[in-house]
Amino acid sequence: MSQGPRSGLAAVSSALLAMSRHLEVRDVLKTIVASARELLDAQYAALGVPDDHGGFAQFVVDGVSDAQWKAIGPLPRQHGILAAMLHEAKAERLADVRKDPRFEGWPSAHPDLVDFLGLPIRDGDEVIGALFLANKLRPAGGHSPCPEADGGCGFTEEDQELLSILAQHAAIALTNARLYERSRELTIAEERSRLAHELHDAVSQKLFSLRLTAQAAAALVDRDPARAKGELHQVAVLAAEAADELRAAVVELRPAALDEDGLIATLRTQIQVLDRAHTARVTFTSNGFRALPAAQEEALLRVAQEALHNALRHSGAEQVDVSVQRRGCGAVLRVTDDGNGFDPKAVRRAGRHLGLVSMRDRASGVGGVLTVESVPGKGTTIEMEVPGG
Repeated sequence: MSQGPRSGLAAVSSALLAMSRHLEVRDVLKTIVASARELLDAQYAALGVPDDHGGFAQFVVDGVSDAQWKAIGPLPRQHGILAAMLHEAKAERLADVRKDPRFEGWPSAHPDLVDFLGLPIRDGDEVIGALFLANKLRPAGGHSPCPEADGGCGFTEEDQELLSILAQHAAIALTNARLYERSRELTIAEERSRLAHELHDAVSQKLFSLRLTAQAAAALVDRDPARAKGELHQVAVLAAEAADELRAAVVELRPAALDEDGLIATLRTQIQVLDRAHTARVTFTSNGFRALPAAQEEALLRVAQEALHNALRHSGAEQVDVSVQRRGCGAVLRVTDDGNGFDPKAVRRAGRHLGLVSMRDRASGVGGVLTVESVPGKGTTIEMEVPGG
């Protein structure tokens, strides 16, 4: 018995550490469920996050194969035992869930559940999820559910206390993950707002010049056809530049496909479009890069976008080179241009930042370091290094 509490504490510690490693809500849910099933030695575990329409916005299971889960069919509704946990916000520990008067059955492909332990996950007074386990496995180490005849072989009060601790920390992890995702959404919204203002300013200037040039051409058509022809040529140039501004802005406003494509493919695609949209040559290379945690990859992408924006819109560069290389367990991003360059100290004294404050904040936010090298007339190099996950 002396080994039980110690091993249980170690298991709880491992479960909590696993939950704290993830920031994406879906990853947190999966980790909670897997940790609970392993911690309490259950055959099945599940966690449901309710929606506002009597169903579940998310429902994650562990112990069920993908094929079996697909055969089960639609997600469950908030009824029976699940509804009791969500609406009454209390624990449910049952020797045989099938004999409970609230039991309403399950689809034919659903696994057979017997003993049951469920707890609400609460954030203050709000129930944000329901976590439950079924079919306690044999204490001796076997992998078969305890038969009913064994009696007392189901979940115990100690199991319930242990799951309660896990549920409390699961609430913290889930709330933090939601806040993180909301923060990302707000950051993206802020960037889109900035880009929308930038698009308005850039295209408005081009269209204003376009209108003046067209008016000048119209006034010159009769008395100076040669000059009028030159002005019309300038109209075509300005129209093409306005179209380039629009194309570049559309690329930047479109959500980055980091989740689906990863950092390298996302950067390569965006840089290919920027190369076509601008007169400057824009290149991209990568070597030995290994996937990093989502937060680090997003920070690298955003810094690359900001550095590219400065190089292509303000520096007058003819060549911009972007590279992402592996460095130890982490990675280093480098954006180099042959543009006008600037004096970083003078920029700070003048109160202008060229996005450098934002880039440094993004780097430090993921444990990275940003360095800027620039000399007037000799271009700029922005480098960001991040550690491995």
